[in-house]
Amino acid sequence: MTLKGKQKRVLRSLGQLLDPVVFIGKEGISAATVASTEEVFRRRELIKVRVLNTAPDDTAALAAALAKTTGSELAGTVGHTFLLYRKNPTVREPIELPA
Repeated sequence: MTLKGKQKRVLRSLGQLLDPVVFIGKEGISAATVASTEEVFRRRELIKVRVLNTAPDDTAALAAALAKTTGSELAGTVGHTFLLYRKNPTVREPIELPA
């Protein structure tokens, strides 16, 4: 599923209220990073990730790599943070995206 512009705008507006729950540091995207991201995706559909200054790559490259690894969609990038979205039918209140 690829997100359309209107869907990304909705997700970015919801993401403004979120705090980062996954942090990428000097190791980059490691097995621990992927495992913690998967754990958060079990409880949520939208997560905010923060890239620390010690990260080996730039934010765009890390965001694309983590999205590909976890099977999620990149909803937006601002500065050193980005939003990932993955549909999860088991969450209590799923996010309704416009068509």
